[in-house]
Amino acid sequence: MVPPPPAPVVASTAAKSSYGPAKAPPPSLVPVIPKKDAKLANNWKTKSIEQLTDADLIAMPDAEYMNDVQMAYFRRKLVQLKQDILANAGETTEHLREDTVIVPDPADRATIEEEHALELRTRDRERKLLKKIEQSIQHIDSGDYGYCDETGEPIGVGRLLARPTATLSLEAQQRRELKQKMFGD
Repeated sequence: MVPPPPAPVVASTAAKSSYGPAKAPPPSLVPVIPKKDAKLANNWKTKSIEQLTDADLIAMPDAEYMNDVQMAYFRRKLVQLKQDILANAGETTEHLREDTVIVPDPADRATIEEEHALELRTRDRERKLLKKIEQSIQHIDSGDYGYCDETGEPIGVGRLLARPTATLSLEAQQRRELKQKMFGD
């Protein structure tokens, strides 16, 4: 018996098979904020501040925006962020003290100096972030936290969860960035 002839190869079929197995697209790097869940809408009323999750805050009704529970949640989040940054700063200071050994090789010395410069730049950014954290905590104390500095509109829980030190709504931030891009700052 003679085997049947192979099916004719069509150019489009050959090209498709050369791509290899289909791969799933890479997951997005942007965090996805879950939609409000009606089941969680009143869940926050029975939990302590320590038990609350980001999903609980997102599920809160819009009428509850920046209530005492949300203010306490964001204060706790900001204080934790501040403590983490201060702990990192202490580690950097210790690391810089330990690395003050004189290295005879110029290439090694340059590498160490570059690492120190990078650490110091990182700490400088964190110092600026600490200032923003302090300002955000002051806004919580005064009751202004969560509202845009330019428009007075709510910034939004999702944006504050992603960036607790935000002082502008998304629209105001986009306008500011566009203005900086067009006119320089």
